[in-house]
Amino acid sequence: MGSDDGFAVHDIVSLLSSPDRDYLISNNGNQVKITSLRGKKLGLYFSASWCGPCRRFTPELAEVYNGLSLKGDFEIIFVSADEDDEMFEEYCSEMPWLAIPFSDSDTRDHLDELFRVRGIPHLVIIGENGKVLTDSGVEIIREYGVDSFPFTAERIKELKELEEVAKKEQSLKSILVTHSRDFVISASGMNVPVSGLEGELVGLYFSLSSYKSCVDFTSKLVDVYTKLKAMGERFEIVMIALDDDEESFDEGFRSMPWFALPFKDKSCRKLARYFELSTVPTLVIIGPDGKTLHSNVAEAVEEYGIQAYPFTPAKFAELEEIEKAKQEAQTLKSILVSGSQDYVIGKHGAKVPVSDLVGKNILLYFSAHWCPPCRAFLPKLTEAYHKIKAKDSAFEVIFISSDRDQTSFDDFFSGMPWLAVPFGDERAASLSKIFKVQGLPMAVAIGPTGRTVTKQARDLVSVHGADAYPFTDERVKEIEAQYEEMAKGWPDKLRHALHEEHELGLTQRRIYTCDGCEEEGHVWAFSCEECDFYLHTNCALEDDKANEDDGMDEEKPDGWICDGEVCFKA
Repeated sequence: MGSDDGFAVHDIVSLLSSPDRDYLISNNGNQVKITSLRGKKLGLYFSASWCGPCRRFTPELAEVYNGLSLKGDFEIIFVSADEDDEMFEEYCSEMPWLAIPFSDSDTRDHLDELFRVRGIPHLVIIGENGKVLTDSGVEIIREYGVDSFPFTAERIKELKELEEVAKKEQSLKSILVTHSRDFVISASGMNVPVSGLEGELVGLYFSLSSYKSCVDFTSKLVDVYTKLKAMGERFEIVMIALDDDEESFDEGFRSMPWFALPFKDKSCRKLARYFELSTVPTLVIIGPDGKTLHSNVAEAVEEYGIQAYPFTPAKFAELEEIEKAKQEAQTLKSILVSGSQDYVIGKHGAKVPVSDLVGKNILLYFSAHWCPPCRAFLPKLTEAYHKIKAKDSAFEVIFISSDRDQTSFDDFFSGMPWLAVPFGDERAASLSKIFKVQGLPMAVAIGPTGRTVTKQARDLVSVHGADAYPFTDERVKEIEAQYEEMAKGWPDKLRHALHEEHELGLTQRRIYTCDGCEEEGHVWAFSCEECDFYLHTNCALEDDKANEDDGMDEEKPDGWICDGEVCFKA
């Protein structure tokens, strides 16, 4: 993303100096005249020692910097966001480039403001003529490394085109071999030539040993791999570990039956970007011809095991038919009854037989006390529950907990007027797997037949409340028609005193926060997409006043990230 300063031409001396300082400092404290930087490409590196992402990126940047040092026409200047001089000096000592002195906070603050730094690490690259080439330096360095020099738009375009060509001509060697390494390693430490894997089906297993989800998936994958090898199948796995700790890598890899790229091999991060990695575990399948057969079969392996092999489109079509058949045959008992566990609980642990719920509309509510979005959603769901129950007694909600202990479960469940799967019951994990729960809160609507009506009931309740019941496509279409009718007569555009810079356009938004009253809004808003500004229709049309709401926060368990609206599995 280019900054507003993207077309400005800066005088490097005035940009980096102050009235009483005409120099920068090196990592050993020596002073370097700013005038000596004229005619060089410069990287302004906004970073801080307390910032984990910065700590991880700095070695990558140093590798590129050192690789370009012989050219002599590229320099980096550290612009610190550290909190004290001691932290600054310790961090700066690890950097092979120059820095603005910590004492000159005015210049550092000015650069922050000038280049609109909203997050770190942040790297602005300025050309020899003082013109900003890009403020996406971090992303460019991560993706292309030293090859991105001289950081011009033309060079980045050229690299993208080369990447596209490489993908079209992809082979196992082009993926796994580098100019300094033509092998993978075994758990026993042997070097195994990549050429020996050509012609086989190969799984590239992206993993992070510190993630519980990867640990759990690895045991499943070992089982599948072992069975396939026993059957004589030509299938191999190459692990691509994204670990930062060598001891963790060694400990994890030691017990695995497959191959791996060496620890911290440069190709690990490069391949993560090449395959556009978005989650771990990920298992990319490379066909015998060296082409990508599937971008991630981890979920299929988790759900179907050896049945998912050989991961071809035909096999996935077959599995899809199996899944459809399972969904058609689904009943409330088939998903909620497991052996002797044929009940859910009400208040004070009273057992309610699942058979008593057959024929009702059921909402499976996946939630947890530690999850702020869950606690924020609970009052909305409770309100909708009471309204729906007043109209239709054949409706029930069942809480499926992701809490860490019985006390948290009891505390959270005590504020709910509905039923629950008991804490620690194995059915909770089974239901999460059946409905592929990746984020909390989530609500799944089950119809009177026991089949799934929608997995998006949480969104429907958030936006429409009790009016969304019974959560069917037909009901959603009726509501949408009502909202279209509601908007008739409203202007397409208007101007408002709270946002005089641009006109506000009438748009549909599922959920947003009104910048006028700071309350949640749904469906219709008057907005400026350029500025990410939204107003409720009543605030825009009637200038209504606002109330403020507040939120709670609580320590989250490992493996979860909350973004304010949803808590996701990391």
